[in-house]
Amino acid sequence: MSRSLVTSFLSAALFASSAPLWAEPVAVRYSEGVVHGFLVLRALDGQILADGDLNQVARGGRVTSKLVFRFRDGSYHEETAVFSQSHYFQLITNHLVQRGPSFSHPIEMSIDTSQRHVTVRYRDDNGKEKVAVERMDLPPDLANGLISILLKNVPPSGQSIMLSTVVATPKPRLVKLEIMRMGEEWFANGRSSHKALHFVVKVKLGGLTGVVAPLVGKDPPDSHVWILGGVAPAFLKSESPFYPEAPLWRIELTSPVWPHAIAPQAKR
Repeated sequence: MSRSLVTSFLSAALFASSAPLWAEPVAVRYSEGVVHGFLVLRALDGQILADGDLNQVARGGRVTSKLVFRFRDGSYHEETAVFSQSHYFQLITNHLVQRGPSFSHPIEMSIDTSQRHVTVRYRDDNGKEKVAVERMDLPPDLANGLISILLKNVPPSGQSIMLSTVVATPKPRLVKLEIMRMGEEWFANGRSSHKALHFVVKVKLGGLTGVVAPLVGKDPPDSHVWILGGVAPAFLKSESPFYPEAPLWRIELTSPVWPHAIAPQAKR
């Protein structure tokens, strides 16, 4: 079955079952501030795919978080999320760009929650550029670009939460995410041991789409996120697909590599 036929079938089924499901946004327990982190993107076999930077700044009542991955094959992934954090985390805008050979279809998606507009620019199977503009009922729990931030603020009570996200199929569609707490796992930092909270993220297509997707090989794989708990929660790593039909890729923290010290010149 061709990709375009499968996508059309799934999109039609998802549209038929797309009655909005509303949920509460995640309450702010730990406010976000200035961050600059270095990341590495790997295949699950350990092969390095891309080098990444996370830049985050807070100005007034808004926080801007920008994640960039530059791939070894020249591909490029950039996602910028602007959100507020007054009592609850709420997405204001999101902008996603993916291009290059690591992505089967280049895409650019913009979300504006105040205008309830989602725009997707993509190329069809014939390479022709298309633009899909949708006016959508975007719920207050929209999590595009915010998953790791929201998981740092999930209260210790309860085993699962539901969030919403917009995906491009390639037209924009709203789906639910069921996030389950899977317990704690030990990890080491030098001679110190720490516990990480392990979360599993399931995409809930719902309705007819949830029945059809496994039959046509479109059942999305589960994503995994590990968060350091305690008084200062922090993102540790994740394993998730970056686009439909993608394999799981692992995001991990990394440290700068310093050049070897230059030997002092011999005294004259």
